[in-house]
Amino acid sequence: MDWTRYRFRSSWALHASPATVYDVLEQAEDYPRWWPAVREVNRLDDTTGVIRIRAVLPYDLTFTAREVRRDPAAGVLEIAMTGDLEGWARWTVTGDGAGSLARYDQVVVVNKPLLRRFAVPGRPVFRANHWLMMRAGRRGLAAYLEAV
Repeated sequence: MDWTRYRFRSSWALHASPATVYDVLEQAEDYPRWWPAVREVNRLDDTTGVIRIRAVLPYDLTFTAREVRRDPAAGVLEIAMTGDLEGWARWTVTGDGAGSLARYDQVVVVNKPLLRRFAVPGRPVFRANHWLMMRAGRRGLAAYLEAV
């Protein structure tokens, strides 16, 4: 088993239309406004940017995100990542009753030396850190959607 490889899935039930949720998720440079763990997004061009994240644990992860798929009709946004994280992440937004379901899937290998060094003993803590980051993101997006 590669202890530096992670697969994550989160589902966020939101009280907004799929089109509205998709529109907000499509604007990655605005993520720091509503997602506490996304500290910085610097756009390099129309399809690429550098993102710095930090959740509860005292370390930053920085990676370049390159758009792979942007499909509003299917509700899909997907990026490829290189840097401290190598892999991909995908949002899939669908209708859910009167609101939406935003599903986040991610498969990455961690390249940051400190996290690789502590890959085995730190794995449960790193997974918990990710869970807390996603929980704060869902709360932040829900509040942001209520305000728009």
